[in-house]
Amino acid sequence: MPVFPDASILGYPRIGRRRELKKAVESFWAGRIDAAALDTVAKDLQLATAKRLQGLGLTGSAAVPGTFSYYDQVLDAAAHIGAVPARFGALLDREGRLDINGYFTMARGTAAQQPLEMTKWFDTNYHYLVPEIGPETVFSLTSTRIVEEFAFALANGIHTRPYLVGPVTFLLLSKASDDAPEGFSPLSRLADVLSVYAELLERLAAAGADWIQLDEPALVADQNVPVAEVQAAVARAYEVLSAVAARPAILVSTPYGAVDELLPTLAESNIDALHVDLFKGAVPAPDQLALLAGKTLVAGLVDGHNIWRNDLQSSAAKLADLRKSGLTVAVSTSTSTQHVPHDVQEETQLRAELRSWLAFADQKAAEVVTLSGLLTDPASVQPAIDAASAVIASRAAAVGVHRAEVQARLAALTAADFSRDAYAARAAVQETELALPALPTTTIGSFPQTSEIRSARARANKGELTQQQYESLMKDEIRRVVDLQEELGFDVLVHGEPERNDMVQYFAENLEGFDVTVHGWVQSYGSRCTRPSILWGDVTRSRPITVEWARYAQSLTAKPMKGMLTGPVTILAWSFVRDDQPLGETANQVALALRDEIADLEAAGIRIIQVDEPALRELLPLRKADQASYLDWSVQSFRLATGGAANGTQVHTHLCYSEFGAIIDAIDGLDADVTSIEAARSRMEVVHDLEDHSFARGVGPGVYDIHSPRVPGQAEVVELLETAVRHVPARQLWVNPDCGLKTRGYAETEESLRNLVEAAREVRTRIG
Repeated sequence: MPVFPDASILGYPRIGRRRELKKAVESFWAGRIDAAALDTVAKDLQLATAKRLQGLGLTGSAAVPGTFSYYDQVLDAAAHIGAVPARFGALLDREGRLDINGYFTMARGTAAQQPLEMTKWFDTNYHYLVPEIGPETVFSLTSTRIVEEFAFALANGIHTRPYLVGPVTFLLLSKASDDAPEGFSPLSRLADVLSVYAELLERLAAAGADWIQLDEPALVADQNVPVAEVQAAVARAYEVLSAVAARPAILVSTPYGAVDELLPTLAESNIDALHVDLFKGAVPAPDQLALLAGKTLVAGLVDGHNIWRNDLQSSAAKLADLRKSGLTVAVSTSTSTQHVPHDVQEETQLRAELRSWLAFADQKAAEVVTLSGLLTDPASVQPAIDAASAVIASRAAAVGVHRAEVQARLAALTAADFSRDAYAARAAVQETELALPALPTTTIGSFPQTSEIRSARARANKGELTQQQYESLMKDEIRRVVDLQEELGFDVLVHGEPERNDMVQYFAENLEGFDVTVHGWVQSYGSRCTRPSILWGDVTRSRPITVEWARYAQSLTAKPMKGMLTGPVTILAWSFVRDDQPLGETANQVALALRDEIADLEAAGIRIIQVDEPALRELLPLRKADQASYLDWSVQSFRLATGGAANGTQVHTHLCYSEFGAIIDAIDGLDADVTSIEAARSRMEVVHDLEDHSFARGVGPGVYDIHSPRVPGQAEVVELLETAVRHVPARQLWVNPDCGLKTRGYAETEESLRNLVEAAREVRTRIG
């Protein structure tokens, strides 16, 4: 068996330091470059990443992970093993291969077919595409891209470690296809999937690969499948794959939490190395470690999911405990570093003190290398460990980390601050004052951010526009958006948010306790990237943030104009949040700032206020035993933010890709008057959860999937609405897209929204 390197990471950002992949992929979609040009950009990025990681000290054979993806790692696995839904027709070529056009078709859909459903990747802000598996799925080796990528790197002198989502995780994350019989489990297709994985291992071995990383994060999360069934699947999967005669050595990685009861099953298999997340999980007990004799234990000591500098002294203690077991130990990250930006040293606008607290992907690789030095030459790395300890101590005492006035306000809260009057009383007042029709139409908040809007923001940031000139341009766009909604016939309007660069960053820039980056991009899904803000200290609001924009927009129409806020949980989930106090305490600080904003919006005459919580499901702990505590503080923070609203103020919230049924009690507990939620890609699956729960408040299951460029026809929207009406009383239903429209273009948006409004009118007429 080849030796596993002392230092490695599980993965690295794949979008490029300046989002080169995003730009190339979007150019390919737009027809500005061809597949060959896209391939050139991809190869350049892969080679640059590998050389960068080698330069940071990851020099061992297979130390550099081959985790590149054009769109999504789960889609990559589906593309390799032929998991192509029948509804897409003949995407495979004559040789049974899936080319790049077919790959993107599954991700983005066609004019006639919905793309694969999208949902959150464990407890991160990354979204993956959900494979559709049924008895009819024909598995075969339809792509060898990871073999080709390995061979390319090897030809350039770098021996990488190919990566693929593991077979058990792939099937556990899949959904039954539309053609599958009721009760069908994708996991029942394990044997067929394994035969393709085995063939792929043989191809990699023939290409010269020493190791392959099979990623099994589903093993750290409670599943809707009995544990015994998961254990049997894991045992069978790695019995089959380890028995492949000519194969690379197998590393099974288990990021995002503790593998717990499945560790013995993995230990009893013939895999060659096991990665465990020791940032979120504890060091296994000695009797558990003893089971791993003969295998390399890859210790995930450096947090790959957040940006704070590693407590190297604490990690060193964990490493010392592991080495007492006598096992062969290597050092790695807890997760892929795809969840963090590339390099904190590029953020020169951040004050030096704050920069010293942070570790982005490059710094995390360096931390792994430092810790691995304890395996061979402890004295050489002790200065780095001491320096990290000094920085962590200085951070705790820094100005702004703790504010006495914030702590005093939190301490003074009472139960009354977390509740409003009963929903029935509020609904009666709102029905009278708002006088909305049945099936009221609205959008979620943002409208397309055109190149003109982005250019104006960039020019303002450079000082090329005065603040007055910039605000004038934004008001022109707001008027355009309001006029368009009036023309289309919407019932409740939005101002379109042209002044906002991002739904979280905009608030971070206007609250104390935050900082923002310039180059800190991370991938959210596909080519969509975000720049999470840095929440480092106690949070306060010194002045209104959204009020004047909302006031101006409301002055343009007699119809209700929504005030648009981002909720406390989403602000936390989509930021890099301080790790020195409980999340619930930080959430309440943000909630108090939003509570003040809501009061100011009400004073400005805004009668509908939306507090978006699209990330409520995202932070849900992966173990059911931990979920009640999280849902308690997350729900309470929302209620604290909205608890001061008057009965006549209609509070909306929005959730996207949130597996509504899993947290429906918590969503009910938010006590929002109206909840909008993604439902178009899943073809209204959510309405069954609503019906089963007897959900009694207003609800808007989305009818327009904004994450795809396709335009839903009026008949398609009518069909979705009629499905909703069969399961939810019409008096509760709202009609809206799945999410905000920021990433779409105006032509497709106008056509889609026109179809949405006309469909609502048609169904409204039918139901009387």
